[in-house]
Amino acid sequence: MSADNLLPNEGKELMISTKYGDFYRYPVKTHVVVSGDSLKDILDEYVAPHLTPGDMVFISEKIVAISQGRAFDIDDIHPSRLAHTLSRFVYKSPYGIGLGSPWTMELAIREIGLAKIFLAAFCSAVTKPFGIRGVFYKIVGDKGRAIDGPCDYTIPPYNHFAKLAPKDPDKVAAALQAHCGCAVVVMDANDIGRDVLGVSDKGIDIEMCKEIFRDNPLGQKSQQTPIAIVRKA
Repeated sequence: MSADNLLPNEGKELMISTKYGDFYRYPVKTHVVVSGDSLKDILDEYVAPHLTPGDMVFISEKIVAISQGRAFDIDDIHPSRLAHTLSRFVYKSPYGIGLGSPWTMELAIREIGLAKIFLAAFCSAVTKPFGIRGVFYKIVGDKGRAIDGPCDYTIPPYNHFAKLAPKDPDKVAAALQAHCGCAVVVMDANDIGRDVLGVSDKGIDIEMCKEIFRDNPLGQKSQQTPIAIVRKA
């Protein structure tokens, strides 16, 4: 089955031109992924029928984390007073809560450690009067940037969940490549930035992957397309 019948999300384009060449990004719709779902089974059911030699599979870090049981109902998190306080120092983007909520900050404290969170909060507070944004996230790194919380536009039940970054994303990507035969990239993308959290092969060009997802073809709303097949045009 050809990927040509896979349509772009609303407001997005299938093809993008980069300095690395032109690429098609075919969004793949899946069921709502839950804890314990097998990513290999998901690839078999929704992605494998469309693959051709040379394709790459870009998979949202969110469904990797969810499948690993690293997403939590906010009613079960119980943020500390410190998490409430620290979350006030974080810039709140219109494209996601990030660590700007007590629930996600509490997860960050547990996952990253209080010392690094304190350092990030201090540096953020010092630089904010000068209009410098994003310092907090630069310090906490990929693990912190990938933590996200409940948003109105997220598919239920995850509009009431906060999630951690996926565990061992490189290992996940390598296992999926061994299963499907195509290079796999675990991507954290929104409408203002892209982070490559895992790759199945160290030879994969990270900057190329970011360029291919420059306009975030998977979207951030209810498209239910957490995977893209990437094909050189």
